[in-house]
Amino acid sequence: MDDEGDLVHDSWLGAVGLDGGRRPVGLLSALRESHTVRRFELPVHTMLPVVLRQLLLPVVIDALGAPRSRQEWAERFHRGCFSPDEQDRLAQYLEVRYGDRFRLFDAKRPFAQVAGLQALNGETKTAAQLVPSVASGNNVPLFSALSEADELLLTPGDAVLWLLHAQCWDTASIKTGAVGDLQAKNGKTTGNPTGPLGQFGVIVPNGRTLYETLLLNTPILPDGLEPGDRPQWAWDERPAGLGKSPAGAAWSERPAAGLLDLLTFQARRIRLITFETEQGRLVHRVIVSAGDRLAQTPEVEPHTAWQHTAKPKKGQFHRRPRRHASGRAAWQGLGTLLSMTLPVQSDGLYTSLLLRQIGDLQVTRVLAGDYPLGVETSGLEYGTQSAVVENAIGDDLPLPVMALLAQDKWLRKALLECVDQADRVARALDGLHNDLRRAAGGDPLPRDKGSRPSAQFLHSLDATMRRLLAGLRTVEEDDEELLERAQLAWEQAVQIAADREAELLLGAVPPRAVVGRTVRNGDKEFVYRSGKAVGVFRLRLAEILTRVAEERRAEREEGAAA
Repeated sequence: MDDEGDLVHDSWLGAVGLDGGRRPVGLLSALRESHTVRRFELPVHTMLPVVLRQLLLPVVIDALGAPRSRQEWAERFHRGCFSPDEQDRLAQYLEVRYGDRFRLFDAKRPFAQVAGLQALNGETKTAAQLVPSVASGNNVPLFSALSEADELLLTPGDAVLWLLHAQCWDTASIKTGAVGDLQAKNGKTTGNPTGPLGQFGVIVPNGRTLYETLLLNTPILPDGLEPGDRPQWAWDERPAGLGKSPAGAAWSERPAAGLLDLLTFQARRIRLITFETEQGRLVHRVIVSAGDRLAQTPEVEPHTAWQHTAKPKKGQFHRRPRRHASGRAAWQGLGTLLSMTLPVQSDGLYTSLLLRQIGDLQVTRVLAGDYPLGVETSGLEYGTQSAVVENAIGDDLPLPVMALLAQDKWLRKALLECVDQADRVARALDGLHNDLRRAAGGDPLPRDKGSRPSAQFLHSLDATMRRLLAGLRTVEEDDEELLERAQLAWEQAVQIAADREAELLLGAVPPRAVVGRTVRNGDKEFVYRSGKAVGVFRLRLAEILTRVAEERRAEREEGAAA
């Protein structure tokens, strides 16, 4: 980057082309060439929604307008790239209208920062304040290669990515009190929430190219954008009464003024501090202070699934964003991803606005049923009052578009049956483990301790489920035979994986488990033996994997007849 850090023209973002080749691009070239870009090379999994929300989507939507109908969306999508006129409008937007707003080190309006921001105590902190995986303050990751005493140097390209990452995912720890912040006390600001994305599980649909991904993440807005809705770099154009300008340190708790404001919400007031080296300007210190607080996650939020509560408790909302569960692959949450019906009178889940829109676009044949849709999920788990990052969640999977159709429940039912079978077999394995422990003279594994066989079992099924999802992208509705064969193949894979885990458990059981023991509970006696435990496990598998059980029964009958 040049001395001012020009995000529009300087090549700071790593792009991977359709041929697998890698090249650096700037913001404008990334959009112009989006039909030739497959994905970005980013430092962490949680960075994709950051780049989409804080840069690419708001630029495209503000410059070109949101599509107002399925037809307009379809025309853009099937074109496959930005038209010459659209490219001119994007260039006009980024180079002329807001050219001075995308300079990282601009003296008056540094991008996504507050110029001249100063801490009440006059201090600055290491750039590690922006990076959750590096020790800083109370945030001390277990496997961090750096301590708080080490100086972290960020190139301008890395600095802008972590700057925007902090706006989206920052912890809720105490923030530096800034000069001009009337709500700061004793040099600090407390009560900060996490960044907006830290409050739900992020779901991002992906296409074959960056251009298609941008369209798949663009909501259709029949009435257009809200009056006065602006991205953060255009706040000075907002009508009076729609929120304070981020030019100063003052912050407020407020709702988002619309989609663009939501995507670029400034949850922190930040200033990057640099020094010159022979290699150019590097960021080594920062000030991170309190930013605006989102009153609640609005229902126009496009990147989360929802939990609906028909009768919420006092002070709570009917609908709350869903979080991803740690330790679970994305396919284990298919029940949520495929919940297309919005519950009203009862409690329930429903999927994201964008996945519902994609399902609707397939109903009207705008998207083909065999379109190779991908879904990327990401999230952070916080600990100690959300002041530290304990775990990062990230996964991606292929998703058959046909499964998103509200009226075509046949494929969705089959997929959810597969997921349910995996969960039930996993519980059966844990049950076998506990019964074998009892038979050997021990106690069941405490719920919150130890390693369970179900975790390894579910992990071993990951590749099989992804192949199943990819294969079902092309299945036709009336091809019941193909769908039945796919489900039988799935059950066979589950059976093999379950047998393998069961054999490992049996191999670790001491000989005394064969004799077992009797446990009295009140007036009842329970006998635990390894043989009995295996028998119960086999019965459970037969009840869950009915196709495999029927196939084996038929083989036995055929063998007996021969």
